[in-house]
Amino acid sequence: MASTLTHPEWDKETSGLEVAKAFADQIRGKNVLITGVSPESIGSSIALSIASQAPALLLLLSRTKTNLDEVLKSIQTAYPSATVKLVILDLSSQESVKAAANEVTQLSDRLDLVINNAGLMTLKREWTKEGIEAQFGVNHVGHFLLTNLLLPLLLSPTFSSSPSSNPSRIINLTSLGHRLSPVRFSDYNLEKPGKGHDGDGGEVPENERHSPLSGVFAKSGDDWYNGYVAYGQAKTANILFSVALNERLRGKKGVVSYAVHPGSIWTGLGRSLDADGEAAIRKTSPFWKNLDQGAATVLVAAFDLALDQQNGVLLHDCQMCEAAPYATDSKLAERLWMLSEKLVQKEFKV
Repeated sequence: MASTLTHPEWDKETSGLEVAKAFADQIRGKNVLITGVSPESIGSSIALSIASQAPALLLLLSRTKTNLDEVLKSIQTAYPSATVKLVILDLSSQESVKAAANEVTQLSDRLDLVINNAGLMTLKREWTKEGIEAQFGVNHVGHFLLTNLLLPLLLSPTFSSSPSSNPSRIINLTSLGHRLSPVRFSDYNLEKPGKGHDGDGGEVPENERHSPLSGVFAKSGDDWYNGYVAYGQAKTANILFSVALNERLRGKKGVVSYAVHPGSIWTGLGRSLDADGEAAIRKTSPFWKNLDQGAATVLVAAFDLALDQQNGVLLHDCQMCEAAPYATDSKLAERLWMLSEKLVQKEFKV
């Protein structure tokens, strides 16, 4: 995909701090919310980079107060003048998501940027409080609910669609691992085999089946659960969510959304992997980024004004990137929106 972003020379080695400095004018005075912030994570690196350029407010969300406190301390040490507020958020509980959204609205009447960074990867089946497969529920459904509840803070009643405008942005972190699987609308909890028939009712439709897998990636449990396929589905959903938001909001209400693959970065996301899984994952990329490099593409998606003249939705290594066709299909994006509303038991008219 041809790219005409502001810095076509940036690549996998570009640092988040370098990007933040380049877009200092876009960061200064902005209200920014980041989910999934913990020590030694992409979230904390994103927060530190943005804090370096005088935002008006940083809202940091995580399910663990001690993690938030530790990140706050590191930001205050490096940038004492930064204004930071902390909010507890457990994306596996819709009640927690609602409470967090309510608290955010009490702390600020305006958001310029939401970065949905929090993520979960697990090889063993887990569930959200509402009985949704945890990777789909945390990585997508929880963020879908949070983002829509916060959308009134992002919308601009005076937005102009002229090229000089500066819309609010919603950034959804995804992965090139979305290529592992489309969204299994008929079986989003992954309770059926990926191919063939099970004893209780039918098969997964061909257009919802995962990519051919081998080695450790092909291993499923006795209940048909494959954590890698579940992860792929969730990451596809992250991209489709951006597509759906843009269908509703781009050029009309002052909000645009992009999805970001931050790169291959060894973080706490892989803590559930066994030795074979870790070895297999490490072989998937010839270049592993540090956390500062992992923040860079997120910041490009968040602040490069040239992005709004592009036609894509996915970024990788600080440039536009092609996604799998099923991750950018507007009809599938609409279908995911409808499913997501069903799962959170709330309709959002935007």
